[in-house]
Amino acid sequence: MIQTGTDRGDDDFAQHCTALASRKAYELAGIGPQDVSVAEVHDATAMGEIIQVENLGFCEFGAGGRIAERGETRIGGRIPVNPSGGLESKGHPVGATGIAQVHELVTQLRGEAGARQVQDARIALAENGGGLQGIEEAVACITILAR
Repeated sequence: MIQTGTDRGDDDFAQHCTALASRKAYELAGIGPQDVSVAEVHDATAMGEIIQVENLGFCEFGAGGRIAERGETRIGGRIPVNPSGGLESKGHPVGATGIAQVHELVTQLRGEAGARQVQDARIALAENGGGLQGIEEAVACITILAR
């Protein structure tokens, strides 16, 4: 699912382009955020993961930092995010970001991720964004994969 940026107000979090794209993707897939086993999100900065877990509905808006602190986004947590280490750990390979995320998620779904394997991964989500429009990405892409 692809969604372009919006002209939303800076406190209208529900209209963030990633939030809009994820809701559409969940509807098309017939699932909800609670069904996702593992996610790879665009974390070009440390704050990126916190923002995106909120946009993806893994927690309420404003709670992304708290769920990370509680370990809910770690391997073994409620919703493991970026078990690959995320974009920052790879030096943010512009142009290869999306394919690296999908490769990691396919590896997870196949049960071939070794020490970073998410147990019983069945549904995976990749979130990738690019550019800038106002206060958010110019475009967001959500890919949902299932085993």
